[in-house]
Amino acid sequence: MIVYGIKNCNTVKNALDWLKKHRIEFEFHDYKKSGITAAKLTAWSKQVGWESLVNKRGLTWRQLGESVQAKITNEKAAIALMLEKNSVIKRPLIEVKDKVLLLGFDEAEYKMKFK
Repeated sequence: MIVYGIKNCNTVKNALDWLKKHRIEFEFHDYKKSGITAAKLTAWSKQVGWESLVNKRGLTWRQLGESVQAKITNEKAAIALMLEKNSVIKRPLIEVKDKVLLLGFDEAEYKMKFK
């Protein structure tokens, strides 16, 4: 299991703390240190939709100009943005065997997935 995110993100910290507390083993992939590939973003997009991957509630999105935001209307544009500004990717994203298991952190969802 791989948890993708940014180490200093509070939502990621909450998810990692929850996983550790429940003794669930994982590998952590930090976008800031290790980056992310277009191929990985495309694979995730096919599974959960590019709209779900772009965190429009986060600071990075809000700091983009309206003209930039308005151009994010399809998968290709969204992936280009996520490659350029990986902090706009919703996080954490948990992947198991190349399949997206969870996106974001919701304790109830985690409890259901990790019974």
